[in-house]
Amino acid sequence: MKYFFLLLSFLILTSSLFSQEGKKIYYESDRTRVDEATYPDATILQKVSRQVYFLHKGIEVWCDRAIFYQADDFFKAYGNVRMKQGDTINMTSKYAEYNGNTQFAFASEDVVLTTPSNKLTTDSLFFNRVKQEAFYRSGGKVQDSASTITSIRGRYFMNQEKFSFKQNVKVRNPEYDIDSENLDFYSEEGHAYLYGPSTITSETSVVYCERGFYDTRNDNGFFVKNSKVDYENRKLEGDSIFFDRPSGFASATNNIKVTDTINHSVITGHYAEVFRKKDSLFITKNPIVAIKQEKDSVYLASDTLLVTGEVDNRDIRAYYDARIFKFDLSGKADSIHSSEKTGLTKLIRNPVLWSGESQITGDTIHLISDTETEKLDSLRVFENSFMIQKDSIEGYNQIKGKELYALFENNEIYEVDIIKNTESLFYVRDDSSDLIGIDKTLSAKIKILLENQEILEVVYYNNVDSKTFPSSQFPENSKELKGFTWRGEERLTTKADLLKGRERPVLPKIKGIKDPEIYEDFFEGVDELNSNSNLKNSTLKNSKGNTPSKALEKSPKPKTIKPIDEE
Repeated sequence: MKYFFLLLSFLILTSSLFSQEGKKIYYESDRTRVDEATYPDATILQKVSRQVYFLHKGIEVWCDRAIFYQADDFFKAYGNVRMKQGDTINMTSKYAEYNGNTQFAFASEDVVLTTPSNKLTTDSLFFNRVKQEAFYRSGGKVQDSASTITSIRGRYFMNQEKFSFKQNVKVRNPEYDIDSENLDFYSEEGHAYLYGPSTITSETSVVYCERGFYDTRNDNGFFVKNSKVDYENRKLEGDSIFFDRPSGFASATNNIKVTDTINHSVITGHYAEVFRKKDSLFITKNPIVAIKQEKDSVYLASDTLLVTGEVDNRDIRAYYDARIFKFDLSGKADSIHSSEKTGLTKLIRNPVLWSGESQITGDTIHLISDTETEKLDSLRVFENSFMIQKDSIEGYNQIKGKELYALFENNEIYEVDIIKNTESLFYVRDDSSDLIGIDKTLSAKIKILLENQEILEVVYYNNVDSKTFPSSQFPENSKELKGFTWRGEERLTTKADLLKGRERPVLPKIKGIKDPEIYEDFFEGVDELNSNSNLKNSTLKNSKGNTPSKALEKSPKPKTIKPIDEE
């Protein structure tokens, strides 16, 4: 029977507490007093062995002293203040106040709000329990398991585990730093959404964007507005960029640009992948690489470009309908390989090269540049070498042999040597350009000297068999040497020809990142402050402004309460 009455008493007390907790603020205090002169209509509560305790609609508050205005359902708490809401929200401070009518709280001085996933510290904090939101605008710091985030203003949406940081936002992580003016952070997942000019800086890279997403736990993200990634010697830009810092991988889609800041080369296209640790780059969808030289640039284009190797040892591989162009030289091949270290550029499979008015073909063509001056030094053609130049009036001047060697000066051919089973066919003209005849010669070797891309002299060596025929006596079907192929229609005469005949790639639609949410005013729905509040009604303004309210530049100082023992 004794236990029955104890249980009944407990149930009655509990029912009473819950009844009071659902309507008015319930409190417990070791000592209470009234000081009508100093605190009219208020009860002063004080700790002796236990802290003063308040309970209201699921929130509990402990403090050393308090001023409680029961009629207004409002209290001010002082000293070792702790607020608790369920198992998820704990807040400590030196001062706090709470209005039971609006369920609006304010805390100041050494404020610390902790949740299962983060800790917020600030000088002053507003807490709207109806909206389940907290707000600071005098500077704050949020710490989770991976990062520390500071900002001038911050808003915490408790139901979403979401922070909205504004003004001088700084994310600090042992591996990287993020700086932004507007950042939304979902603390449970560690996901950050960046709006406005933002940078992500680490030892190996700097990312810039004006709209992006970053996974702070896995250290990767994607960026969709004015985005770029700067590595030690490469800068990647594009409409959309994916970036994974641990693996050193980045990819860009649509209108991409890759700049080699050391070797002064620029690659454009519509899809690229950069592998920082392997120092390599893959790019496709009409890629063009521009390699800056002393006076002009050399351009390479193809279906796909692959760049590998460290600085000063870069290799460029352009394959499938590869093309090369500079103002005095152009060419095509199935693939083109270029080595920065050796200065060797190879045109492989069905190559053709135009230097001035001369067309050069063969099984393989090598261009050799001086690695110091970056000027063309020489040219080699292996197997089935063929050099053709249009006659000034009709026909084609032709030279063929097994191999061809040419020397350059100021990027122009001035000497050509053809060796092994050479043949030539020339239209011979007098000073008035009248046709004298057609000369056909067989020899072991031919040397040609040129000036301003015009043939000055032809010299034949060993076993020379030469004969000049009147044009009328020269067979029409013999005016082309065996293996003759004129590819003049393929010649690149402008940079635009690098993409001539290529299909325009279909660019994927970039999904993008949603616009930042426009939140209603934090204080929306909060009526006038209690007349006994340490705050002023003016502090309920400027919750969306770009600068902190002057009323909050310093936390309001709570009035000191004299302990009962000292009276």
